[in-house]
Amino acid sequence: MTPENPLRRRLLLAGAAGVAAACALPGTAHAAGRTAATVIEPDIDSTAEWNARPPRYGVNVLYRRPTKIIVHHTVGENTSDFSRAQAHAHAHWVQDLHMDRNGWTDTGYNFVVSRGGWITEGRHRSLETLTGGTSFVQGAHTSGQNDQAVGIANEGAYHDGAVPPDAQWEVLVLLCAYVCEQYGIAPHRIDGHMDYSDTLCPGVLQDMLPQLRSEVAGELG
Repeated sequence: MTPENPLRRRLLLAGAAGVAAACALPGTAHAAGRTAATVIEPDIDSTAEWNARPPRYGVNVLYRRPTKIIVHHTVGENTSDFSRAQAHAHAHWVQDLHMDRNGWTDTGYNFVVSRGGWITEGRHRSLETLTGGTSFVQGAHTSGQNDQAVGIANEGAYHDGAVPPDAQWEVLVLLCAYVCEQYGIAPHRIDGHMDYSDTLCPGVLQDMLPQLRSEVAGELG
C-alpha cells in the first residue's frame, strides 16, 4: 500500500473520531432518528476536486433512499500507478467515455474506486446526497436499476484472473460500508452488474461478492 493511500489517512485520523462517534449523544446523528455513526466516512474526492466537466443537462436527484449497491469495473488499464493524480486522470477518462461516446449527461457511476484506493465522485451531487443520507442521484450504470441502486465502479479490468490490489479492495469495503450505513442498506443487497445484465462486468469481483458482503457486515459491526 502506498504512503499516500487514503486508507492510511483514514487509519491515522479516525481513532479519536471513532471513539467520539461511539460515545456520541443521539442528537449528533447524521439524520433524525438515526444512531451515531459506526463506520468512518471515507475520503472521497468530489467532482470539483478532480475538476470534472459539468453535466450536459443536469442530474436527477431522487428524494428517497436507494435499496442496493451495484458493483462494476471500468475495464480501464490495470495500472501500477496508484497515485491520486492517476485516480483523477481515470475519473476524466470515464467521464469523457460516458459523455462523448455514450451521449450521457455525466459519468454513469456514482463513485469510482481507483486501483490505488482513492475514491472519486462520479456523477455530480452523488457525494452531497450520500452525506445527507436521505436522497441519491440517479446514475446510468445498470439498465432497470438506476433509480434503485448506487453504482460503484472499480478502476481496472478484472477478467482473466486479474484481481484488485489490496488498497482498492480495502477502500471498496469502506465505501460500501459507509453507503450501507448512510442509506440503511443491508450488506446482502450488494450485487454485481451481471446480476441484472448480460455482461461480463464486474469480472472476478462478481465471485468476490460474498467476501465483500461479509467484510462490509464486519465494518458495520
